[in-house]
Amino acid sequence: MYKASFPFWAVMGFACAALPAWGQVYRCVDANEHVTYTNLASEGKNCKRMASEPAVPASGSARVSGQRPGAAATPASFPRVSSDAQRARDASRRTILAQELLNEERSLEEARQALAEQEQIREGGEKNYQRVLDRLQPYKDEVARRERNIDAIGRELSALR
Repeated sequence: MYKASFPFWAVMGFACAALPAWGQVYRCVDANEHVTYTNLASEGKNCKRMASEPAVPASGSARVSGQRPGAAATPASFPRVSSDAQRARDASRRTILAQELLNEERSLEEARQALAEQEQIREGGEKNYQRVLDRLQPYKDEVARRERNIDAIGRELSALR
């Protein structure tokens, strides 16, 4: 009896998986304007046969100079914001972020004080040092969270125009 090796079956499996899918695709619109794509044309729906060619051009074939592949040009009807309005929005955002930064710095200082107070306390049931670490961990987490928030707000502030 002939025993086929694993690589032969693996190659055959990959070859079958790489075969193109043959079939027809229909775009069907029902009475409620719901669009469905299917391989069966339904009689109760308005079904149109889709083109067999891909709708998206191959990468690089329809590239406009200066654009990324896949990026669409901005339509002319797209709403634009004047530069004065954008400057006002940026100034407002900068003010809000600065206030948030001050609030986070205050909260960080309070969290550090609470951690320092808890580090000074030694409860009677904490003969095992791991219990002390477990009790202090939420305070350390709060300090770390406040520091991360301050870093994130600082990055946002530096990214503003």
